[in-house]
Amino acid sequence: MIDAAHASQASALKTPVRVSGPVFFISDLHLTASMPATAAAFERFLRTRAREARTLVILGDFFEYWVGDEELADPFHQHIANLLAEVAAGGTRVLFMHGNRDFLLGKRFLKAAHATLLPDPTVLEADDGQRIVLAHGDALCTRDTAYMRFRHWTRKRWVQRIFLTMPLRWRLKIAQKMRAESEAGRAMSANVAGEPRAAAMMGDVAPEAVDALLKASNTSTLIHGHTHRPQLHHERRGSRWVLSDWDFDQAQPRGSFLKLQDGALTVEQVTT
Repeated sequence: MIDAAHASQASALKTPVRVSGPVFFISDLHLTASMPATAAAFERFLRTRAREARTLVILGDFFEYWVGDEELADPFHQHIANLLAEVAAGGTRVLFMHGNRDFLLGKRFLKAAHATLLPDPTVLEADDGQRIVLAHGDALCTRDTAYMRFRHWTRKRWVQRIFLTMPLRWRLKIAQKMRAESEAGRAMSANVAGEPRAAAMMGDVAPEAVDALLKASNTSTLIHGHTHRPQLHHERRGSRWVLSDWDFDQAQPRGSFLKLQDGALTVEQVTT
């Protein structure tokens, strides 16, 4: 028996989302008021380069965390929604896919931002007929069994409904605690010696999961984020583009977007 999640995924892969180019892809901005330089870089990007795109695709972890659309009452989050709405009003179609940090982002935010939600994964079809499969990327980290169990339960609607009934301040405290634990775990993994490949694979996509997605989607190009390891990989069934995270609040700022135009994919840096 096929469950609802698998049925939805199969449907999304069979019915491509048709888009006009140029198409810009971004992910993992982790926007938060505590990282003002990153937020400012994103605002400049929206007011300049993003206006060149016919379609802007955001592949998750757009916010550092999102515990419900009540967060729109926060001036920072409302400002970000307004910026996206301005871009959409200028003629750029805004498409959004949930990440592992912001999968509770809902209809109120999407309406405020004039954005359309994409299932994870989704097949995109460009003007020239080129087909590309899009994903946030966390569902491809199948070798991290502990995370996959967590992901399985947190994507259940009834679990989300229970969480969303909690007072907002409780939800924020839970998210902040989980964020701190995640950062601590990432730092610990970075310092593990003697098993670099094993440690790396825990936080990276599994080749067999990538292969299965390319096969199921009948595509030869995959674009995803999540891993914060931007690179072009040549897989058995095609190409895999990993998007960069954004962080302009560190000593070595980073941030880029992937551009699809006239059938070609190129990486372009975000300027400050």
